[in-house]
Amino acid sequence: MRISIIGAGFSGCALATELARAASSDVDIQLVGVPESFGRGVAYGEARPEHLLNVRARDLGATADHPGEFADWLNLTERARTTFLPRLVYGEYLHSRLNAASQLSLGGFNRIAQEAIAIDREGPAFRVHLADGSDFVSDRVVLTVGALPPQPLAGIGPRLAVHPSYIAWPWQNGLDGIGAIDHIAPNQRVLIIGTGLTMADVVATLHRRGHRGPITALSRHGLLPQSHTDEPAAPIALPPTVLHAINTHDLRELVRALRALTPIVPDWRSLIDALRPYLQGFWRGLPSPQRAQFLRHLRSHWEVLRHRLAPTLSREIEELRVRGRLRIRAGRLLRARRTGEAVEVLIRERGFSHASREEFDVVVRATGFDTDVDRTSHPLIAQLRDSGLITADPLGLGIEASTKYEALDGSGAPVRGLYALGPLLRAQLWEITAVPELRVAARALAKQLLSSQERQASVGIRRGMEALARP
Repeated sequence: MRISIIGAGFSGCALATELARAASSDVDIQLVGVPESFGRGVAYGEARPEHLLNVRARDLGATADHPGEFADWLNLTERARTTFLPRLVYGEYLHSRLNAASQLSLGGFNRIAQEAIAIDREGPAFRVHLADGSDFVSDRVVLTVGALPPQPLAGIGPRLAVHPSYIAWPWQNGLDGIGAIDHIAPNQRVLIIGTGLTMADVVATLHRRGHRGPITALSRHGLLPQSHTDEPAAPIALPPTVLHAINTHDLRELVRALRALTPIVPDWRSLIDALRPYLQGFWRGLPSPQRAQFLRHLRSHWEVLRHRLAPTLSREIEELRVRGRLRIRAGRLLRARRTGEAVEVLIRERGFSHASREEFDVVVRATGFDTDVDRTSHPLIAQLRDSGLITADPLGLGIEASTKYEALDGSGAPVRGLYALGPLLRAQLWEITAVPELRVAARALAKQLLSSQERQASVGIRRGMEALARP
């Protein structure tokens, strides 16, 4: 049986490692990924030294039964295990454990450092097409492409879109091979679209490079990610009021219960963390109208509480704000165009009916990851969507999938042999973008793929294809 994993970031590496450790000699594993970030993904492969993890080292082991593996791999002291380390280090850890698993695996293990650009159904199997023009057939395919590229930014004029003063992705390289963000002069006026974790990374990089000009960060709500505490907060148990709201899938009641508890608990972070084991089940049972309500009214507030900054980075951001070097604004970018030597923008601040005209030298898009399959520019996901092998979630949260991680077609039927893992599953699980949830899902899917039923089905597929090939 050949299992092909499309995407070599955290989800792909975690699944490949789980499969390699448990596979028998008749299993062939193929890990396919973009060369520039192979084995590390965008989050850990394109990071810079100043970009920190937003989870403590002690909790980042890539296996569910050994959450301290990352800290052990680094041989950290007890004190260091509670700190927030550079993301680049985590990328090295993922790459190291992938190498170790592939060397010890009884099954075949093949790394393909190429972008997968199309997947076609071929009988009961799949043909995977690569960017170099080659292709291969696979019995099972798992989509672990991670987050999709951000959507084109509304309001960006055509001249500006192709001008160096607009940076559509902060970590992209220019034609000269130098990072686009490194071309920003120290005194230039910078407008960052987005106020989340990506914005914080951009500000940290500019600060390290000695940037002295004013920086403005703009988002619809103007909310900044909250900070972790220096010391871990003590865990708490959820009270009956919260558990009842979770079990009855009542969003309004859950919000009401959490608001009542927030002034009482020693640290609200413990309350957010205590919710995590229940969130996938809660989301699965949440009716679609309530999901839509959450996305419209609560998502932005939830994200800044759930996805927090490392304390040192949070303090750096706050210091820049106090000194007037960084300004956080709530509003919308209506238009941005290149005029003369500057970028002219129209911004309508939240609560105002009129827009203001302002000038900046550089505009940086830092809107974070996306999961809207209907609107994506990702070549593989767009091809799969157009061919009917996957179906976009109507709320823009990835793809429709079964409880067994199988992709669903337009009629709601499982596409046998095609699976997904990671942010593409947000429509079904919501909480499936961070290490603790991903490592559990990776193990569950690996066991499923290697189960006797899957293997028997694969043997039947292969025999059927061999029979068709006979004259």
